[in-house]
Amino acid sequence: MNAPAHSHAFNDSHRGAESRTLWATVLTATAMVVEIAAGWRFNSMALLADGWHMSSHALALGLSVFAYVMARRLARDSRFAFGTWKIEVLAGYTSAVLLLLVAVSMAWQSLARFIEPAPIRYDEAIPIAVAGLLVNLACAWLLRDSHDHHHHGHDHGHGHGREHGHHHHDINLRAAYLHVVADAATSVLAIAALLGGKYWAWGWLDPAMGLVGAALVSVWAAGLLRESGRALLDAEMDAPVVEEIREAVRDSPIPAEISDLHVWRVGRDRFACILGVTTASPALPEDFRRQLAIHEELVHVTVEVNPAR
Repeated sequence: MNAPAHSHAFNDSHRGAESRTLWATVLTATAMVVEIAAGWRFNSMALLADGWHMSSHALALGLSVFAYVMARRLARDSRFAFGTWKIEVLAGYTSAVLLLLVAVSMAWQSLARFIEPAPIRYDEAIPIAVAGLLVNLACAWLLRDSHDHHHHGHDHGHGHGREHGHHHHDINLRAAYLHVVADAATSVLAIAALLGGKYWAWGWLDPAMGLVGAALVSVWAAGLLRESGRALLDAEMDAPVVEEIREAVRDSPIPAEISDLHVWRVGRDRFACILGVTTASPALPEDFRRQLAIHEELVHVTVEVNPAR
């Protein structure tokens, strides 16, 4: 039960995520340069906002790659008691903060364009926006997380089996994915604004779409902040595995009550547990570890048995 933390620190799925994120970073940085230059040249706020938006995403994607590299290089560092997974979580949290800053910048620039409208060269700007969207879609495909869902069945040994589905994201990869999805959304809005301006003379649509994009990005950033912040603060006591631990103690052949329980995540689908039980029967910590052994996501288990008074 007490497998070394570092054995879960970095696996093949992490290496694949690192490689895909690196490719997405290169594609995004290239598209960023083109869009910013085109936005200034063709005077499109929607295109310029999308380009600057993409620049922050290029930085965030680079941060994600850095997190994977550091997690891999430090995987055997004994200073990390439970492995290096939280380096990736910290990168995800930082990416969420960057997303919020992007949203504020987009909103500010869009409001400024409402106050001081400027002519837009639609014919040149539209193809650039479409090319940016294609890059975003390619990056989103690269960063899709095929390991979102971790399913396993537990046979509790009392006449019936139960299937538990746990969903654990690679938060670092999810952060990178949200950045490119946000980029894709703002690209769609930029294209819509440019088409509206070109064919219906709706010049106001260009800054309006910038505001809509800022609102969307804010919502996604808030969700990512909650998810990564929860992991950083070890707020995992409502995770499904906690109830499974309680159930394992209730179903133990040794009558016992839980006097102390602490559970926290030490990897994408790995948890540590400190369990204190009180029983009037002779018992050893190993008796309860055997009960918990069916839950393979528990990789560090400490059990303390106290006699009932």
